[in-house]
Amino acid sequence: MATHDRCCTIVPYFRVMKDKLADFRELCAQMVDKTRAEEKCLFYGFSFDGDEAHCREGYADAEGLLIHLENVGPLLQQALKIAEIIRLEVHGPKEELEKLQEPLQDLKPRFFTLEYGFRR
Repeated sequence: MATHDRCCTIVPYFRVMKDKLADFRELCAQMVDKTRAEEKCLFYGFSFDGDEAHCREGYADAEGLLIHLENVGPLLQQALKIAEIIRLEVHGPKEELEKLQEPLQDLKPRFFTLEYGFRR
């Protein structure tokens, strides 16, 4: 059973400097506000476990993901001064992942190919 779902998710996990959690949370709030206007964003939010944070985010397709990274780029760069990405995954169908390989190569994500499933 193949899928026709073009949805792409990017799955970053951050380790935040312990004395910078409040600053990181403020940047998260700003990124949520900025992302809210993105038409191809399906969902977006941050969750926390101590000094680790996860951004739960999905986009209609690869283009939506790339638009998002451009949109929040300056805020993300600020966040990366007080946190490090400890794991990064990108999930989606092969055709969409191919569009992301080169633009995301410096982040060194693991790419997971969606082969079966559905989305409502």
